[in-house]
Amino acid sequence: MTEEVDESKRATLKRFAALGATTPLVRLSDDTSDVRDAIVGYLAATPGAHFSKLRDDLQLGTGETQHHLRRLDGDGTVEHRKDGDYKRYFPAGRFSEFEQRALGYLRRETPRRMLIALLRDPDASGSDIADSIGVSRSTVSKYAAELEAAGLLTREDGYEIERPETLLTLVVRYADSFGEDAVAFADEADDFVRYTP
Repeated sequence: MTEEVDESKRATLKRFAALGATTPLVRLSDDTSDVRDAIVGYLAATPGAHFSKLRDDLQLGTGETQHHLRRLDGDGTVEHRKDGDYKRYFPAGRFSEFEQRALGYLRRETPRRMLIALLRDPDASGSDIADSIGVSRSTVSKYAAELEAAGLLTREDGYEIERPETLLTLVVRYADSFGEDAVAFADEADDFVRYTP
């Protein structure tokens, strides 16, 4: 059984290491291990992942993950931002502060589903959103306040997404790393993009 786990871990690391080694966004030193290449590749595909998700998805130990992230953060290859109880990681210099906040909220199921509902229907009310994503109106209100405080949403006249083009681009680009709801939205995203010359 241990041999199967080791082979699975090795395959996962190799897959993300290949992505990490080919991404033009990294500046890795010669002594960088496959684990660090895997972390860089993983973050290129899953920006805004928090420590535990990264560790679990790459099948690494806690200490091993801490060590490599500290090295990558220290040499300027990755950066992090505090997001409530989470520390979220990103390829260094790739995302603006707004995009980092947006990616953090897109990694949370309820806020992501709310934002996708508003991208689908910008005129949706709080009740419409609650009905469409299957949560209570108070849950929508709670997360709407958080999204507003993060600068992703305004509630002056109903709910309105700040910089919807940026959010749409992030959802579509990283849909596979968010979940089925984002993938379904990405598949139909061209219906939501309007070009008016």
